[in-house]
Amino acid sequence: MRSRVLDAGDRALVTRLLDADPVGNCFVASRVEAGVLDPSEVGELWGYPAHAPRSLLHVGANIVPVAADAEALDAFALDIGRWRSFVAIVGPVAQVFGLWDRLSAEWPHAYADARVVRERQLLMACTGPTAVDADPRLRPARAEDFDSYFAGAVHMYREELEEDPLTTNPVGYRRYVRSLIDDRRAFAIVEDGRVVFKADLGAMSRRVAQVQGVWVAPDLRGRGLSVPAMAGVTDAILAGGRIASLYVNDFNAPAIACYERVGYDVVGELTTVLF
Repeated sequence: MRSRVLDAGDRALVTRLLDADPVGNCFVASRVEAGVLDPSEVGELWGYPAHAPRSLLHVGANIVPVAADAEALDAFALDIGRWRSFVAIVGPVAQVFGLWDRLSAEWPHAYADARVVRERQLLMACTGPTAVDADPRLRPARAEDFDSYFAGAVHMYREELEEDPLTTNPVGYRRYVRSLIDDRRAFAIVEDGRVVFKADLGAMSRRVAQVQGVWVAPDLRGRGLSVPAMAGVTDAILAGGRIASLYVNDFNAPAIACYERVGYDVVGELTTVLF
């Protein structure tokens, strides 16, 4: 049995599936709200089984499974096929490994050699209130902060993804960071014109905002800057009526400790496979 591409007529069903885990499904929900069910938009959302979907797969630059059991993973792998058009598989641990294993077994030349595998990432959420006072210097980044903010974003990208966006996608990444600032989804602490802390709001659904791109200037790390700064970012999300969420590599003990001090709890585990 194969999956099918979902459309606007499936919106109620899709919403019901995503609402079962609003934090875990934040990215896919954000794509649905942005119009991915419209055939004119970039990307697709697949459903399995075709007649009454109980599992979903976001298909775009990122492949993201939702509530995908073994049968659904079989169908999704078959429908993805031998030609890899995406850069990452992201989602719940068992679903990501299940899909990647199927793809790698069938088409090893296209899928077996991932560039980076983050096997265990903690999905965390904060419903508030935060447990510490926010740094009063934190504010939305402004246009005049762009150069310094962009430099921090590049530094973070190299550290986190082991890739240089100035080599792989310089124009696109610059455009993306500028859009975060223009949309007031970029937060910063700026000292003497220098961004010393940054964080972005990546995926945003009507219920959840996911923090990403958290970065502290290397010479200021270990001085307690990140906890009150993250409290400020989290307060801004909560004030907008959303749950604050993020995910962090399980080996990043300082970051986990920071988020726990702010008031985040672990609500799930994810895996990311980067190609």
